[in-house]
Amino acid sequence: AELRKASKRLTCHKRYKIQKKIREHHRKVRKEAKKRGHKKPKKDPGVPSAAPFKEELLREAEQRKQRLEELKQKQKLNRQKEHEKKRKLEAKKNAAKITEKVEGKESSGKSKAKTKKPLDKNSKKSFCRELEKVIEASDVVLEVLDARDPMGCRCPQLEQAVMCSGGEKKLLLVLNKIDLVPKDNLEKWLNYLNKELPTVAFKSATMMKDKTMPDQFTKRHARVDLSRTTECFGSKCLLKLLQDYVRNQNKAIQIGVVGFPNVGKSSIINSLKGARVCNVGLTRGVTKSMQIVHIDKQTKMLDSPSIIVDPSSNALTLALRSIIDTEQSGSPEVLEGADAIVNHCSKQQVMMHYSIPDFRNTEEFLTLLAQKRGMLKKGGVPDTENVAKLLLCDWTGARIRYHSQPPGSQRLPPYLTDDKIAEMRDCFNLKKLEEENTATVQALKSPSPASSIIFQSAGMANGTIEENKVIEEASQWKDLETSKEEEEEEDFTESDDDQDDEEEDFEEESEVQVTRKAKPGKQQPHPTNSERQMAESEHSHSLSISLDKTADEDDAYDFNTDYV
Repeated sequence: AELRKASKRLTCHKRYKIQKKIREHHRKVRKEAKKRGHKKPKKDPGVPSAAPFKEELLREAEQRKQRLEELKQKQKLNRQKEHEKKRKLEAKKNAAKITEKVEGKESSGKSKAKTKKPLDKNSKKSFCRELEKVIEASDVVLEVLDARDPMGCRCPQLEQAVMCSGGEKKLLLVLNKIDLVPKDNLEKWLNYLNKELPTVAFKSATMMKDKTMPDQFTKRHARVDLSRTTECFGSKCLLKLLQDYVRNQNKAIQIGVVGFPNVGKSSIINSLKGARVCNVGLTRGVTKSMQIVHIDKQTKMLDSPSIIVDPSSNALTLALRSIIDTEQSGSPEVLEGADAIVNHCSKQQVMMHYSIPDFRNTEEFLTLLAQKRGMLKKGGVPDTENVAKLLLCDWTGARIRYHSQPPGSQRLPPYLTDDKIAEMRDCFNLKKLEEENTATVQALKSPSPASSIIFQSAGMANGTIEENKVIEEASQWKDLETSKEEEEEEDFTESDDDQDDEEEDFEEESEVQVTRKAKPGKQQPHPTNSERQMAESEHSHSLSISLDKTADEDDAYDFNTDYV
């Protein structure tokens, strides 16, 4: 049935009220007109019938009207002609641009994705290009490592690129977030890393005041205890080390700060400057281009975007070191990353930290955590996806205190020879560096070993630094993407202090870690039949979260059970 139109009837009270308002308005207009002295224009009385030559006057008036109409029509036609000319010129220009593009593509032989659009700031290619700029322009490169997993934050491709770049480039390691690991573990890592490269213990200041923000904004946070958050450790040691190098070189130097996402690159620059000059945040990939910060007359700091992790890395490396889009719903990477993190930690310590009962698998753990934190969907269903996102943010940020043990034996990478180690240590006073590091560790309040979760590292993380390699990966993904925009761009949300990557590493750890589903378009070696059978058997017994579960697995746990 068709809907009837709304009735225009009004109540008598409303209609009389409207009429009264109209009368008052007209009265007011008349009064104002009287005050101004303006009278209504009188109508043209026309030519009186008794006037002589009346017919001639009327003809002249008609002729004037016709002339005016003709002028208006001519003006209209002129406007239309001008518009047509402009359109033709624009069409010619567009056609010339298209032909130039086609000729340029044919001559260069490049793909459409390369020539159609400029690089997006959030793309992998843009990140690699900016990172290459920082490495080329810097005299000293600071590789920032997370003290909770230093080996997982080291990128062999980056270190090799710095050492093989030629010239007198120096590579230093900065062990950041040292307040989140026990003192014994921190001392072990400092001894281990100092045998390879000069290492500085550092704790960057957080919640620093932004000079661009007014004081009224900062007064709202007056209740926050800033004694612990704004305190910085290791800045004097790092500045002295760099100043000594400047004296030896007798010239101004540029210092590049590189590393994986969320390791604290921008926070280190802010701590050395003493003000918030670089944007920082909990999201991954906040820094998207090179930024120059003047520390003093002789030193410049170059902030860089995060290193892009190799997509063929293991699930744990991709979870902690890659730029995962947490805003995207239904992404399996989030659940796989949470599963990898839980499986690489001590189960009892995870239960104690989150105050949850025993669980059999990661899905049950996420369900219990969602019920405890009140993250429920419609109908009381636990929101495991958002809980997994929170878990990833906690583990890459500074909320969770965990630590990993250094390797038992010192195995040098193939690119790090004795000559290279001596070259990197040259011009640095290592004795003073050790004294300053010990003083920093003693002055720092570190957590007890019981309150820190034991974590199994996956070793060094492979990263993609050269832009050409990223382009080759993009060309492989083109066949699988439907839209042209997706062919040209690879979406990444980055994120602030960048995070860390880990190498697709040791076989012992690959047995423990969660088997990640192979994505199409990634290069993988072709296994033999026996290896395929072993992989299938291992995958069937793995604890990874799969979207297609059997009925037995669904009925293994009652989600409506209440825990006190």
